[in-house]
Amino acid sequence: MELKYHTYMHVRDAPHSKGQAPAVRQRPTQAERSARTRSALLESAARGLSRYGYGNLVLEEVAREAGYTRGALYHQFKDKEDLALAVLHWADETWRREVGEMADQESDPVAALLAMARGHAVLCRRDIARVAMALRVEFSGQDHPIGRELERVQAGLVKRLVRLIDAGRKDGSIPPGPPARAVALAFVGALEGAVIGLAGQAPHDELLAARAAAGVLGLDGPPARPPT
Repeated sequence: MELKYHTYMHVRDAPHSKGQAPAVRQRPTQAERSARTRSALLESAARGLSRYGYGNLVLEEVAREAGYTRGALYHQFKDKEDLALAVLHWADETWRREVGEMADQESDPVAALLAMARGHAVLCRRDIARVAMALRVEFSGQDHPIGRELERVQAGLVKRLVRLIDAGRKDGSIPPGPPARAVALAFVGALEGAVIGLAGQAPHDELLAARAAAGVLGLDGPPARPPT
């Protein structure tokens, strides 16, 4: 009798570490893709508004610089005004996160105000912080949605500065002088003028912006940071 033998080969998957499931690449959700598109378009529009202003902003160029089509832009924003308002809101949130929160960590009013000046100068290297300055030239004093949003953002900043100036005068770290609101407005003006004039002058922009702020506050000047 002829005997037949059959050989079987068992193939197993590569072993995984104990308690570890195989890695699965997750595709981004529609909401995540939309948020990424919106963020890229907002930053591109912020750069365009900072460089060219509202009147000269071309939406096709905003979309192209962000790496998207004009259709993708209009899917997110209905028109140029809607885009500019969204940029103002986004830039204000970015400022609060990257500058305001850093200033909030300081323990005394003067340190907070000077940290704000330095942080603003650093943020302005990315263009986006100049959005409000550029739009204010075109819309200041106008009864227009963009003008009203600019006033809202500025009022919030001035209120914050007044609170710090009053606290500094109370503890003696800031000398008495003109009304706190007038000093706050001068602080904003000096800071904006400094960062515009010092564009491309990093790292000196940071120190000189703080010096401009210190001068408005009536201080001798901020200490220079040691070289890094």
